[in-house]
Amino acid sequence: MLGRTSELAYLNELYESDKFEFLVMCGRRRVGKTTLLQEFSKHSNTIFFPAREKNDSLNLADFSKSVQLHYNQSFIAPFPSWEAVFDYIGDNTIERTAIIIDEFPYIIEENPSVKSILQHAIDHSFKHKNIFLILCGSSISMMENEVMGRKSPLHDRQSATLEIKPFDYLEASEFFLNYSNQDKLIAYGILGGIPRYLEVFDPGRSIQENIAARIIRNGAYLYEEPENLLKAELRETNIYNSILSAIASGKNRIVDIADFIHEDRTKVSKYLATLQTLRLIEKRVPCGENEKSKKSIYIIKDSFLKFWFRYEFTNNAYYAMLGANEAAKEIMADISNLMGDALEGICKEYLIRQAKKRRLPFIPYSIGKWWGTNPILKAQDDVDVLALDKSQSQAIFMECKFTGTPMPLKEYEDLINATKAFPKIKKKYLYFVSKSGYTEPVKRQAQIDQAILLEIDDLFTE
Repeated sequence: MLGRTSELAYLNELYESDKFEFLVMCGRRRVGKTTLLQEFSKHSNTIFFPAREKNDSLNLADFSKSVQLHYNQSFIAPFPSWEAVFDYIGDNTIERTAIIIDEFPYIIEENPSVKSILQHAIDHSFKHKNIFLILCGSSISMMENEVMGRKSPLHDRQSATLEIKPFDYLEASEFFLNYSNQDKLIAYGILGGIPRYLEVFDPGRSIQENIAARIIRNGAYLYEEPENLLKAELRETNIYNSILSAIASGKNRIVDIADFIHEDRTKVSKYLATLQTLRLIEKRVPCGENEKSKKSIYIIKDSFLKFWFRYEFTNNAYYAMLGANEAAKEIMADISNLMGDALEGICKEYLIRQAKKRRLPFIPYSIGKWWGTNPILKAQDDVDVLALDKSQSQAIFMECKFTGTPMPLKEYEDLINATKAFPKIKKKYLYFVSKSGYTEPVKRQAQIDQAILLEIDDLFTE
């Protein structure tokens, strides 16, 4: 299994505890939760039960079988109730046992009383036993509200929580060991850090060939994945499609999104909140500003959704006539535009990694993109990545370019001018990342300013 070393270590730490532990695990679909739990189960005494979208009696029967086979190596008949199966676990557990129920929301959707039944089992039996209970689910809203929420019978019973998040660019690069570092970043810009998507690309084929065969071609797994993902999570997918299409085309504020799709702003706001809960979009404010800032915008957080809505969703009929190979060629001709935004996120991940290794001048308290009015220039300005310390007396200003020519002095000076929008910051550090390197004037000026000039390969230096 690639990656997930820290998550696996955390599971093992809880398993090795000498008391009852209850972990609530969540994460969006395709992020690799089940694979992680299966890997953990290989080296532990585990009952692993994957719930399904079945009626309550069938899930109970399946769980009964898993439990009886674990304790008795045979299956006689389903337990008559969830109370009975949980009581059986409590009565028969002696050595350390992990009880994993994957996709727990499928069970409580059919039978909400299971939450109360499980709560009673925890309070009166499990907490005195050598049990490590894991409830896992892809429906993040259900895990947060129906399992951990204040109105849930299970509220405050958990001893730990773990959200499984997508890989960062360096972890994702492990799927493409034969690619150049530039192509690894492009693959990440297209697919993001979702393991299931990364597995679909063939590392023995070029990115263009993979786009044609694994995304654009009718019937390919990734061709239908965005629609399948939204249908699995949402109703009224046509409205959500419209919202995501609007954001992908650059409509980032609620008012612009609402106008673009001809819907009421209040209604759009509710749909945006749902997409945020699913971790598909993200609300952003300029780095260092309050979360209630009026400058807030919405961006598609999932890289593959961003790619799909930018290209396939908008041009589906055209690509069908053009053919997958020609469509992929056309997409690759535009890929530097997609990668402009993607590189900003990658550079943020790079700084976070460097901070964890104590390789930055300070530990950032806030990090992200900044935009707003530059009072010196009396014009709108932005910084690709801004990192501020806790007191906002130090800052890293970073410019990220994924263009085909070396960075000219003017673009270097643009970042210098952007720093003037922060007169109260005492210590300013300049960082640049350029796919195609730097012109000689930039290199000379960077030496004078003690600026850091990075190229693509530098992002992969451990």
